[in-house]
Amino acid sequence: MILSQKFNLSKNFIYQMRICYSMRKLSFLLCLIFIVPIVFLTGCGEEQKLCSYSLVITYDDENKTAQGACVVDYVNTSDNAFDYILFHLYPNAFSEEGEGLVCSTSNEAKTYPNGKSFGGIEIVNVKIAGSQVEYSVEGEADMLLKVQLEQQLFPDENVKIEIDFNLKLPNANHRFGYGENAVNFGNFYPIACVYENGKGFMSEGYVANGDPFYSDVANYSVTVSYPKKLKIACSGDNIKTNDNGQYFTTTFSSSKVRDVSFVLSENFSVISAKSGDCLIEYYYYNDDDPQGSLETAVKAVEFYSETFGDYPYSSLTVVQTNFVHGGMEYPRLVMISDTVSGLDYDYVIAHEIAHQWWYGVVGNDEYNEAWLDESLTEYSTALFFENYGEYNITYDKVISGAESNYKFFLSIYNKIQGEVDTSMLRALDEFNTEPEYINNIYTRGVLLFDTLRSELGNKKLNSTLKAYFKEFAYKNVNTSEFISYFSSKSGRNLEKFFNSWLNGEVEFVYA
Repeated sequence: MILSQKFNLSKNFIYQMRICYSMRKLSFLLCLIFIVPIVFLTGCGEEQKLCSYSLVITYDDENKTAQGACVVDYVNTSDNAFDYILFHLYPNAFSEEGEGLVCSTSNEAKTYPNGKSFGGIEIVNVKIAGSQVEYSVEGEADMLLKVQLEQQLFPDENVKIEIDFNLKLPNANHRFGYGENAVNFGNFYPIACVYENGKGFMSEGYVANGDPFYSDVANYSVTVSYPKKLKIACSGDNIKTNDNGQYFTTTFSSSKVRDVSFVLSENFSVISAKSGDCLIEYYYYNDDDPQGSLETAVKAVEFYSETFGDYPYSSLTVVQTNFVHGGMEYPRLVMISDTVSGLDYDYVIAHEIAHQWWYGVVGNDEYNEAWLDESLTEYSTALFFENYGEYNITYDKVISGAESNYKFFLSIYNKIQGEVDTSMLRALDEFNTEPEYINNIYTRGVLLFDTLRSELGNKKLNSTLKAYFKEFAYKNVNTSEFISYFSSKSGRNLEKFFNSWLNGEVEFVYA
């Protein structure tokens, strides 16, 4: 977002493991010891299985509600057996109980132009194999769904979970909500929490700072029914729309993505262009130069593909919509706020599309390590404008502007607070204010990578970024892995360099 600113186990192994599982008293580790040789002979090199989601959504525009059904074919890719599975229920951040979680006080009027409005998600039913199972809605503002399994789910096993739910959309210019011109369905369905070995399910909630999300790639099939007066902006493959009387029903699929989203509007116009085999569509309702906006999107896809590695999907959708911040990234779809204009609009397009590489394909924990995608995305945006002089946004202007802005931020906050926390490696809820988050993650972040470019040279840094994208595509990366990989590829120990920036040790002289 830009702010307003195990391998797989062989069939033989699985069969033998199932025998062990039926004998619950036997040690799971003992089974592994006997079977490991078979794994290494037959299982290495196979692609890891992915979870899959089948979503069916029926939207009622008059009441701003929706009925939903989600079938999750969940695969346990961890090293542990599960008694339950945890899901995020992000829409409940918009409930009355979640008041204050979705926007800062300074952005409240922009988020809720017609006054406070609440929404959320209600879980109606949860089934496994056609039978109802125990579940509970837990956590802050009921943002977690805990589904109890009838029997343990061991590594590499899968289970199909059916979840029926109802949605109520808030009158909010946000990821999830409706505004004057559009209805945003972002982060709207139950999505499995990432499980990290040694840590468990990563269940952090929603906060106003940044993008509080963390997900694994999965395969999706989506069906959306909506009133015929509306048009849908979505992204995926095999997009088909049928006329069902008063409703249109659109279906699409998307493989190896971290999330799905769509936007509805009565006012959409749409234009499109190709970048190689990739179809880029631009949905808009208030743009004086829509062709120019589309051209920026095409150039961004082409530049990032050449610089970092090919964009791996068949389409990308750019959508103008009601949104409190500048823009928001989703895999294969980016939202651009209708409050942005001029060169800022092109900047937001370029920034959000860069997220298709950093977050979309190469993932990370955006809640606890936001710098990994946002700082790198901001630097990538600067590279884009360095190569397209027609925008009159030069690389040097971006860097000098960032340095001036950061010094100004330090000066103001030093006078107010006496000291400023300039560390970058913090969870989103550890940033005291939105300006503190923006300046340390975006502004300080682009300066970090500019300094790294001076240390390594532009050619070496670009080649390292390209190798990084290829190595970690469709995986999640943490800070330690990032530093280790960049040190290895650059031939230099960069641990001290990164830590000095991330821990706030690099100082700036300000007036």
